[in-house]
Amino acid sequence: MAGNSFGTLFKLTTFGESHGEAIGGILEGCPPGVEIDLEAVQREMDRRKPGQSAIVTQRKEADEVRFLSGIFEGKTTGTPIGFVIENSNQKSRDYDHIKDSYRPSHADYVYDQKYGFRDYRGGGRSSARETACRVVGGAIAKQFLKELKINAFVSQVGSITLTKSYQEIDLSLIDSNPVRCPDPETAVAMEDHIREVRKAGDTIGGVISGVIQQVPVGLGEPVFDKLHAQLGKAMLSINAVKGFEYGSGFDGVTMKGSEHNDAFNPDGSTKTNHSGGVQGGISNGMDIYFRVAFKPVATLIQPYETIDKKGNKVQAQGKGRHDPCVVPRAVPIVEAMAALVLADFVLLNRSLKA
Repeated sequence: MAGNSFGTLFKLTTFGESHGEAIGGILEGCPPGVEIDLEAVQREMDRRKPGQSAIVTQRKEADEVRFLSGIFEGKTTGTPIGFVIENSNQKSRDYDHIKDSYRPSHADYVYDQKYGFRDYRGGGRSSARETACRVVGGAIAKQFLKELKINAFVSQVGSITLTKSYQEIDLSLIDSNPVRCPDPETAVAMEDHIREVRKAGDTIGGVISGVIQQVPVGLGEPVFDKLHAQLGKAMLSINAVKGFEYGSGFDGVTMKGSEHNDAFNPDGSTKTNHSGGVQGGISNGMDIYFRVAFKPVATLIQPYETIDKKGNKVQAQGKGRHDPCVVPRAVPIVEAMAALVLADFVLLNRSLKA
C-alpha cells in the first residue's frame, strides 16, 4: 500500500489499523531544539478521542501517545520522532457481520477489489482512527510554528449554519461546548439536531471552518505546490471530507472582478481578503481562511440493503460505536493537517535561503 506519508521536508508517515494492537507514526524533518510540551500534545489528542461527549462515538480509548524517539529533555533532537498509540478498547466482533459483505459508501468494496484482501474490523487502515496519528504530528507542528495561530471550528451541521464570520466570533469559545461551535446559541441548535439524528439511528454531515493568522508572506510555490493546493490535498485526505474551498470560494463566482480584487494598502496588506490569504499560490500575509465539508457518517444503526462478495443482495445493519456526526471530533484533525502543511512550507523556505 502506497500513500502512507504526507509532506516533503516536514514529513509524517503513519501506520496501524483501527482494531490492531496500536497505531502510530514517524515524524521526520522537525528541526532540533524545538521545545515540546507533551501535555499540550495530549490535550490535542483528548480533543479528538472517542467517548468525550454524548454526541460522539462511545468507544473508550485513552489515546495516550507514547514517544519512542526524537525528543530528549523536552526538546526535539532533529532525528525522526517515533510514537505509538495503543488500541485498548477493540471490539472486533462488532464487525463479524460484514466479513463477507460490503457496507455502502465505505472503502470495503474497493479495498477488496484493489488488494484482494481486507481487514474488515472497523475498516482497518481506512478507519478514521488513523487520524489520531495526524493529530500527534500536527501538535508537534503547532509547537514548531508557535508564532502562528491555527484554529478550526464547526460552522455548519446539516442545515444549521453559523452565519457570522470568524472575525465576529470569539475563537476562544471553540472548546466551550461539545459541538465545537464558538457561537453558544448556534451550538445548542447543532447539538440538539445531532441528538435527534442519532436517536433515529441516522447520521448527519457538516462543515468545519479554518483560519490561520499571523502567517508570513512567501509560503507556497507558484506552480504545482501552491499553498492552497496543498491545504486542499491535506483536507481532502481526511476521512469523510467531500469538499474544500478557501477565500471567497464558490461564492466568488457571483462577484465581478472589480468587486473581488483585493486592493493594496501602502504596507502591502489588502483592504479586503477575498483571496483568503493566498495569491498566486503564495501566502500574502493576510489571514488564510477555508471551509471543509464532511459527509454524513456512512455507518447507519438501521437496516439497509447491500451485496456480499458474490454479488448477492443481503440485508445488514450497523453495529458497534459510531459518530452520528463527525465534525466535532474532526476539528483538531483539520488544525493538525493545516499545521503540517505550513510547517513543510516554512522548512522549504528555509532551504531556499540557505
